[in-house]
Amino acid sequence: MRPRSLLRSRGTLAELFSGRANSFGLLRLLLASSVVVSHVYPLAWGHLDPLWEKSGQQTDIGKMAVIGFFVLSGFMITGSGRRSTIGRYSWHRALRILPGLWGSLVISTLVIMPLLYRWQHHTLNGFWNDPNGPKTYLLGTWNTSLTGGWDVSGVIHEGIRRGTNFDGSVNGALWSLKYEILCYIVVGLLAAGGVLLRARRFVPLAAVALWVLILNDWIEAPGWRGIPGDMGSGVNLPGLGSLSIHFIVHLGFVFLIGATFQLYRERIPINDALALASAVAFLATLRWGGVFVIGYPAFAYLLLWLAIRLPGPFQRIGRKRDYSYGIYIYGFTVEQALAMLGYAKYGKLGFLACALAGTVVLAALSWHLIESPVMKLKDWTPGPIRRLKARKAAPAAAQDTAQDTAGAPTERREAEAVRPPTVSA
Repeated sequence: MRPRSLLRSRGTLAELFSGRANSFGLLRLLLASSVVVSHVYPLAWGHLDPLWEKSGQQTDIGKMAVIGFFVLSGFMITGSGRRSTIGRYSWHRALRILPGLWGSLVISTLVIMPLLYRWQHHTLNGFWNDPNGPKTYLLGTWNTSLTGGWDVSGVIHEGIRRGTNFDGSVNGALWSLKYEILCYIVVGLLAAGGVLLRARRFVPLAAVALWVLILNDWIEAPGWRGIPGDMGSGVNLPGLGSLSIHFIVHLGFVFLIGATFQLYRERIPINDALALASAVAFLATLRWGGVFVIGYPAFAYLLLWLAIRLPGPFQRIGRKRDYSYGIYIYGFTVEQALAMLGYAKYGKLGFLACALAGTVVLAALSWHLIESPVMKLKDWTPGPIRRLKARKAAPAAAQDTAQDTAGAPTERREAEAVRPPTVSA
């Protein structure tokens, strides 16, 4: 590629982005799979993936994948918020998150965990009526609040006692969903208040405010590669439970970066040189520090650039069948089960291959049996609301009809005036 071509802007994001021709599906699939790769290490071997040490304990592969998800989500969800009414927006978001989640909870809690319990104890006695059994777990996780504990009837705890498992949760990957739902709520409120259409500058200003908080924490951190901020402080929100201030700030920041890209598409250049500089900056922050302050924005731009610039064949991946959400919500549980059954003996690559195979099967079933069918309901309107809309539309339709009727005689007289006379034979 010639230097002059590299430096030239390909156009703006508004000009080049197409809802039908982009690589968002591929990127989501890669990010979800990266979470599965990252979890191989802590779940089967008890230590974080190699990026944790190589980045100076700033981040790991799984956390960067979550960051990527929030960037892409911020871009797409903000677009949805601008186009939809608040009711339709909320309905779409609920359809996309909750049915798939509920399906995964049923499979993990009522199928996988009982099978593992029986494998451990050769009986199901004590599983169903345990104080921390399936009912408690389901009631505490159905809305992503995770208030019902992390284990089911002590299955994972028994695995830890036997030395096969190193994490105490059935599905630790669910932790990020409540932060995503919080971001959805914020977008819905901004859309309902007209901010996304009439005061869009509020979004980048909010992103800058969060960035300043992160910058301040980074400056005060013991080292340039340390984790900024107080990881222990939190807040309880109705319906969502306890949330970490650290993750609200960091995940909110990258979500708002994606939202800003959406709102200012006509000003965001798609430039190959800028993408290269972003890649270099991101890698440099992994090596020397500043992932949170510099690396996050660089990574965000790089993802949007890839979504636009990857060739056509990549853009077809995930367009009709999006397994990424299923991979994310099933991967952790599959890996916990494999670790308990002793699959670590096959080594990291063997364990990963088994984990990906099992996860993709469940993700495919989730898509074809739950996620895709329920998304067909996205245009459904409850009967009372539909009837209310019909009553409101009736007077306007009647007025239009009356106007058309009143104008008809005039139109007929004008037509007769220009009609040639009829001559009888």
